[in-house]
Amino acid sequence: MRTRVAVMWLAALFSWVSLGWAQEGAQLPPPGPATETTVPQAEPPGAAPLTRENVEAWLDGYLPYALQTGDIAGAVVVVVKDGQVLVQKGYGYADVKSRKPVDPELTLFRPGSISKLFTWTAVMQQVEQGKLDLDADVNNYLDFKIPPRDGQPVTLRNIMTHTAGFEEQVKGLMGEEGGASVLSFDERLKNWVPERIFAPGTTPAYSNYATALAGYIVQRVSGVHFDDYIDQNIFAPLGMQHSTFRQPLPEALKPLMSSGYALASSGEAKPYEIVGVSPAGSLAASGADMAKFMIAHLQNGAFGTTRILQEDTAKQMHSTALTILPRVHRMLLGFYEQNYNGHRALGHGGDTNWFHSDLHLFIDDGVGMYVSLNSGGKGPAAHQIRSTLFDQFADRYLPGQTLDGKVDEKTAAEHAGMMAGVYESSRRMDSSFFSLLGLAGPIKVIPNPDHTISVSMAQNLAGVPIKWREIEPFVYRDVEGKYLLSAQVKDGQVVRFSFDGVSPFMMFERTPASRSPGWLLPMAIVGLVSLLLTALAWPVSALVRRHYGVAYGLTGDDAKAHRWVRIAALAALAICIGWAIAIGKMMGDFSLLSESSDAWLWLMQLLSLVVFIGGAVFGGWNAWIVVRSQRKWYAKVWAVVLALSLLLLLYIALTFHLIAFDVNY
Repeated sequence: MRTRVAVMWLAALFSWVSLGWAQEGAQLPPPGPATETTVPQAEPPGAAPLTRENVEAWLDGYLPYALQTGDIAGAVVVVVKDGQVLVQKGYGYADVKSRKPVDPELTLFRPGSISKLFTWTAVMQQVEQGKLDLDADVNNYLDFKIPPRDGQPVTLRNIMTHTAGFEEQVKGLMGEEGGASVLSFDERLKNWVPERIFAPGTTPAYSNYATALAGYIVQRVSGVHFDDYIDQNIFAPLGMQHSTFRQPLPEALKPLMSSGYALASSGEAKPYEIVGVSPAGSLAASGADMAKFMIAHLQNGAFGTTRILQEDTAKQMHSTALTILPRVHRMLLGFYEQNYNGHRALGHGGDTNWFHSDLHLFIDDGVGMYVSLNSGGKGPAAHQIRSTLFDQFADRYLPGQTLDGKVDEKTAAEHAGMMAGVYESSRRMDSSFFSLLGLAGPIKVIPNPDHTISVSMAQNLAGVPIKWREIEPFVYRDVEGKYLLSAQVKDGQVVRFSFDGVSPFMMFERTPASRSPGWLLPMAIVGLVSLLLTALAWPVSALVRRHYGVAYGLTGDDAKAHRWVRIAALAALAICIGWAIAIGKMMGDFSLLSESSDAWLWLMQLLSLVVFIGGAVFGGWNAWIVVRSQRKWYAKVWAVVLALSLLLLLYIALTFHLIAFDVNY
């Protein structure tokens, strides 16, 4: 959330994100007697003067303390106004060990997915030239095929609004200089096309793959390599001499590059990151250069005497909104809305492993702000610093009206109950073992006693879940802030929702019962505990018998089944632990999200096939023998529990693709 949202793990995979038609299905009940008219709040106090002196003093009072308490090495902040740089400042260090300060004019930071805005600008340049049509099948521009979904092709308009329908792709997303070789972005695109899990134009699902696809299309129709194209058609006209998409960095720029850190206090500089889908996130740029790009868009394509876009094209980019849910922020053509205090704002965020950035344009006010941090910091520090900076900047210099309203208590209670449940993100991996993350981290909507609702992943700066109060039917507002949440109702049921900050590129839909953590997670825990107890009982019972000189009491098939079910329990536990370690290590080290992990994944999938299917067979065999035997009732119950536990693990393995024989993800 642009505010104070603790976005789940996918945010780490690039913060990790049309012709203004309203999508079908946003069927909200018409306002009735239960709802008072939604009205703005009273006008807030006047704005502070947006001057260099005032902004600089404010930044100097906030950022040094924020960086120190967040354990972040350095930052660059640029504010532009009316076509001029108002303030550009560096804070902290570009290199901790040498105490090299951040120079806003020269020091390069990695703005992550803000790179996408350059790719979208390049697309619109080609639209201007008549080489691209936003509504044509992208296969017209490719030398490989993107399969249709529900008989419908992908278009550039779908791609620019993140509604192409692709599942998330993370293999090859990030590497590091000096590490394992990373495929070129066009090879990566052709190597595997992620599944399309939504019909085009219907559901925002942020896609780095789709953005890289747009970059490749620009490369093909222009006849110029993507990196060269950006150099010639954006960097050169804007005078961005300290910016590049090239990986690794050109030699001339290497001395200017800020180091990246997990924690500033460690002093351990990380290797230069290599972005596999480079048009989606490989930019390195100075703060001063980013100011030029902001000014060009604030002036509808113009920068000094040059243009990177015609005025009508830029306005089309900035104002063509895709409305799916009412009130909440929407995707534009590449940019997404960040409206605040009644001021129209648009922009983009971006995260690599070590750099965390935001770009905001108050498009009608001629004001822009860019901030980039070179460390993750402690906990959610990087996110909190950026979001607080935006909120306080807007409240201080661009105050305005905030949407408010009221719904009667009976209606609010009823709707809160309808909102309750378990949801999954539209930005997800469906066809690989990483789909298991949805089981481990469910998104829950919880009704509160005061008829507000809370969303498990949305927390305030104190780490407490935000309360959302209904101000219109199925439109909610943060009770302590200014952000909105909106839900879609079909046939009397809430089917999806989203909220400001993630709403332009991500939605949350009801999790199907077949893979719902609501029942699967507790059942899986019970099953794993039963298998663990069975595995532990094996050596314990053997030691007890040996100590007291008691003979093993089973013979024949009883003994065989008893031994094999214990082996199955131990093997199933080992495979589950192996998958947990593999997924945990891969999510903790993006360099492992590559071909370097393929051999291990093939082995894990092969072992899963043998162990989970074999375990279900032996569990069923053991239960059949025990239930028909003369053994005690509790032995029969335990045999059935083991059989069901092993059968459940097989179901999970098949449902979440632990048995798949595919190392694309």
